[in-house]
Amino acid sequence: MSIAACPGCLAAGPAVEMPRRAATEAGEAIYIALPRIHCAACIAGVERALANLPSVAAARVNLGAKRLRLLPAPGHDESEALRVLHAAGFEAHLLDASALRPTGDEEGRRLLARAAVAGFAMMNVMAVSVAVWSGAGEVTREMFHWVSAAIALPALAFSAVPFFASATVALRAGRMNMDVPIAMAILLAATTSLYETFAGSGAHTWFDAALSLCFFLLVGRYLEHRARATARSAAAELTALELPRATRLTETGRETVDVAALLPGDRIVLAAGARSPVDGIAEGPATLDRSALTGEAEPVPLLAGAAVCAGEVILGAPLTLTVTRRAEDSTLRRLAALVEVAETGRHRYSGLADRAARLYAPVVHGLAALAFALWWSLTGDLHHAISVATATLIITCPCALALAIPAVTAAMTGRLFRGGVLLKSPTALERLAEVDTVVFDKTGTLTEGVARLPDLPLEAASVARALAEASDHPVSRALAAALAGHAPARLTDLREVPGEGVAARWNGSPVRLWRGAEGPELELPGQVIPLPLTERPRQGAAEVTADLAGAGYDVVMLTGDTPARAEVLARRLGIAEVHAGVRAADKADLLARMAREGRCVLMVGDGLNDTGALAGAHASLAPASALDAARVASDGVMLGTDLRAVAQSLALARRARRRIRQNLALAALYNAVAIPVAVLGHATPLMAAAVMSSSSILVVLNAVRR
Repeated sequence: MSIAACPGCLAAGPAVEMPRRAATEAGEAIYIALPRIHCAACIAGVERALANLPSVAAARVNLGAKRLRLLPAPGHDESEALRVLHAAGFEAHLLDASALRPTGDEEGRRLLARAAVAGFAMMNVMAVSVAVWSGAGEVTREMFHWVSAAIALPALAFSAVPFFASATVALRAGRMNMDVPIAMAILLAATTSLYETFAGSGAHTWFDAALSLCFFLLVGRYLEHRARATARSAAAELTALELPRATRLTETGRETVDVAALLPGDRIVLAAGARSPVDGIAEGPATLDRSALTGEAEPVPLLAGAAVCAGEVILGAPLTLTVTRRAEDSTLRRLAALVEVAETGRHRYSGLADRAARLYAPVVHGLAALAFALWWSLTGDLHHAISVATATLIITCPCALALAIPAVTAAMTGRLFRGGVLLKSPTALERLAEVDTVVFDKTGTLTEGVARLPDLPLEAASVARALAEASDHPVSRALAAALAGHAPARLTDLREVPGEGVAARWNGSPVRLWRGAEGPELELPGQVIPLPLTERPRQGAAEVTADLAGAGYDVVMLTGDTPARAEVLARRLGIAEVHAGVRAADKADLLARMAREGRCVLMVGDGLNDTGALAGAHASLAPASALDAARVASDGVMLGTDLRAVAQSLALARRARRRIRQNLALAALYNAVAIPVAVLGHATPLMAAAVMSSSSILVVLNAVRR
């Protein structure tokens, strides 16, 4: 995937390459909500359903947003795709892309309410069942069975809805998922228990086991949902940077119009400090802050006729721009598309839970069917055969498996947050544990972009501060901050030359703060004083690069800044591999090349030019000082200023992976012991509920231990 570049920045080039047939026009994407998808198998099912449709040019699923981005083929619309998705068992609704906004967490509230009801009912039924388990008389036992049924059945009717809904959709489409055996176990346990209650022939019922199963699975699903709910679309954040309105010049004067209404050839006026909403050609000299797009630390002076890209900030003076591309074809839109596609690829990652779950359904169904057939053939007792099959389904239901990973993720995510790192993705810990290469952006990530000046004479420092404060230029702002301890001198006749510097008169003599060959220079009567700017490494930068190298990680610097400036910092921090002068699209391409080489890359960056790389990397982190788009595109945000949090996060992620594997081993051991007991017909309701609950508690305790 690539987008062309104009001089000094990303320009509007060819559209982002589609995964299959090319789209006809930019801006024709159709968004379809897929509210019931929740795993990698769902993504594969959607793509298989749409794979051979002639009406679909391209389709990508965003699991985090539960949304499908569809590009129809020429002459077609979304109707056939919607019909096929419904036929395949996927609930699909057309979305108005212009109306997409963040919404409340209604799904999370529903899951929490269902878990609370199931947990409350489970505790009450277990309390009632104590009398039954301890050998109550026949009349008392029958009464307690009816009390348990009165508590359990309404609770299950409310709490088990997510499992039955998902299982029904899968079965109607002729496929299996993990919720089918769960729903079957709950249904069999409830109906068998109800039969025993009506018949009055059974010493035990399964209401407590069904409620325990429902409660623990809902807890695991809620933990997974909360981990995923914090992730938002980075593409939407990039689009939010675009200005909604612009001032267009016409023959009759100025008019305010929507940016979407601008056409090539229109002339617009941009105020100093404004971000360009479209790509265009400057009609006069200008100075641009391109740091957000390209990572260049210093502003770039432009002559009339030079290209300006959407997202760049106009400095010093207003600028008239001739539009060359519509807003929907601008650099920001192409960056948004780049990030969206890269983000979608990362969501395709299949975690340990997904890989373990693929084996679960066929194994459990096979064991339950085997137990049923075995006992029916041996005893001829249909009732007993159903009871054994029910026990097998309940005792092997994946409470421990469902909690094994969310419990560790929740515990370790909380520990990281207390240490100053906020993780957003549910698979971030697993991907961080697989990292072998750490790629750092330079400006704003490894450095703080603060000027450190040599000692200056008092009068020179005062004049320099007064001149610096007269300009909005980033270099001037850095100088003014570095000279904050000096009182500004009294100057007259202040004037700024865009891209060159600031001139004035001091005590009747000309002075100026000017752009020199090696950096800014202060020109006083009879002398010129260089003011070299030295970027200050961020706190912990040297330590984290040394720690990572010592732990066996490859450390790389990736920046849009000049090779000379990058090499100076790299030598200072001990980084051997440096890629300088790299544009935004090239950053993502470089990380993709590393991935093809078999490297698992952690990207650490802060700028708009880093968003594609952050979204496309195997894992990513951004400092709290990063742009909103970079923070959203990353898997996590470092809330503090110390870069040593990167090494600490990687170490904790590896510990989390060990805990996850231990939990999966515990779940496997539990099943290895419990399955033979259930299949042989020795599992009582008390045993099923107690063993299933204890296995779930055990994996949670292992997850939260230090």
